[in-house]
Amino acid sequence: MLVVFGGLPGTGKTTIAREVARRQGALYLRVDTIERSIQAGLPGGEIGVAGYAVALALARENLSVGQVVVADAVNPVPEARDAWRSIAAKLPARLIEIEIVCLDTQEHQRRVEARHAAAGATTVGLAPPTWDEVLKRHYVPWNEAHWVIDTALSSADEAVAAICARMSAPDRAESR
Repeated sequence: MLVVFGGLPGTGKTTIAREVARRQGALYLRVDTIERSIQAGLPGGEIGVAGYAVALALARENLSVGQVVVADAVNPVPEARDAWRSIAAKLPARLIEIEIVCLDTQEHQRRVEARHAAAGATTVGLAPPTWDEVLKRHYVPWNEAHWVIDTALSSADEAVAAICARMSAPDRAESR
């Protein structure tokens, strides 16, 4: 089973994805962590899509041996989302796609600003984005069938419980 999370920074996606992985004993792949690791080895270098390429390869390998995989990434463009879908189709593995949003703009801004402030004087490029950077981020709305969870309406615990329940339910179409 492959559970793919997407959504802008500050929506709660990592908090939820990490807890789902912990409760399910799944492999947790966070593209931000992979990108930071690559960037640490390439000071000043542009990493492009390398973080996604590594995450996709790790997901493919682990799914092929029967491991449940939880992928945590912004997944801002259809090509990124299609790549996860392709892996699930080729293996085949059950796929659950979840976009985490926070439709309360003031709450979303508060979360982003709190994360940025908490990071303090972190190395440039590794700090969480500012609210202005989140607003300017290239993010193509999902046209593909997927599950949307609004963290302005559901707590992280409620979201995790709903996702774990869906993961435990018999296989079915995952589009919402």
